Amino acid sequence: MNDLSNQFQYQQVPQQGVLAQASASREMEEVKGAIFLAKQFPRNPFQSEQRILDSCKRPALANVAMYQYPRGGQKVTGPSIRLAEVLAQNWGNLSFGIKELEQREGESVAMAYAWDLETNVRQEKVFTVKHSMKARGSIKKLDDPRDIYEKVANDGSRRLRACILGIIPGDIVDKAVEECERTLSGNNKGPLKDRVASALKAFKDNYRITQEMIETRFGYNADSFTEYDYLEMIKIFNSLKDGMSKVEDWFDKNAGKQATSGLAAAFGETKKEDASKVQEVTSDGNETKPE
Repeated sequence: MNDLSNQFQYQQVPQQGVLAQASASREMEEVKGAIFLAKQFPRNPFQSEQRILDSCKRPALANVAMYQYPRGGQKVTGPSIRLAEVLAQNWGNLSFGIKELEQREGESVAMAYAWDLETNVRQEKVFTVKHSMKARGSIKKLDDPRDIYEKVANDGSRRLRACILGIIPGDIVDKAVEECERTLSGNNKGPLKDRVASALKAFKDNYRITQEMIETRFGYNADSFTEYDYLEMIKIFNSLKDGMSKVEDWFDKNAGKQATSGLAAAFGETKKEDASKVQEVTSDGNETKPE
């Protein structure tokens, strides 16, 4: 009788509690995995700063990087949510976003957060969003789930920006703002990656110097080039252009050939065989088409 009673009581246990516990356990494991990876692959603050400043050299970002509005007869300015998102993405090992915690009748409870997985510094803000908006002087109630979602995301963006700026070091934020202002004033030459790509193209077009030859010269991939490496490339290019040196003085022409795969060699042989079958030229100059 006791066994039957216990079994009946077990069947009455709501499944929602089991699902909630499983979901919480899964989220906990995901958090542990993210922290583990952040500890195994910590950010390089100098590279992170360079990535941020490079992004700020793009006019498309610089145009939306700052917000401003009047208050008390003065103009208030600051980094926008778009710039804050770029800061978080390039700083690395940072978890951020907006979560809807609860949706009640006529309102939602949401949370904006930013969490540095390396230092375990966390900023979060819980807020309530009314399912209504002011339009043409009247209050309109929101019933469409999509409208409610957009309202929560819009109201949460300001809190999210504050959370991110509370995590990123202040001097990095100031440098990013200055770089955006410099871009808008037309004093920037463009992102470093774009300039490196242009330099690589100039070497190839003018002197048949491939990217592999340049990477062999510097000892690492072009993706890791810094401003100093870019200046070195310009100096070498100018030296070649002025005739002060030759290609052989700087680069190994065989660089990259040793790494050629067997598939590439087989493909080359196939192309030779196909070319020999296309046409044969007789000794008197007449062309003989293949049968």
